[in-house]
Amino acid sequence: MVLEVAILNVRMGESESFEGAFLEAQRILAGSPGYERHELRRSLETPNRYILLVWWDSLESHTQGFRQSAEYERWSELLHHFYDPFPTVEHYEAVPGICPFPAATEGGD
Repeated sequence: MVLEVAILNVRMGESESFEGAFLEAQRILAGSPGYERHELRRSLETPNRYILLVWWDSLESHTQGFRQSAEYERWSELLHHFYDPFPTVEHYEAVPGICPFPAATEGGD
């Protein structure tokens, strides 16, 4: 599994509109072949900054599948005009033997 991490800087004063557009755009994302799940998080320190985490079954599902699809054009129309600067996007893989690490249990057991 591959984790896409996108840092989204939304133009000042447009966060509410961006979040509304993302509600529609996430349906496009979720319908893409190879899509596993996603999360959108807003920064506590910088309210117009978001991080988008998308889990894909492979790098190619994102870069060759989603990004080269007709659906991506609609995604772009909905969201790209909100960004300044354009998002930084990188892909990550789990480190074998380290991830995932089980959560600590209550009481230290």
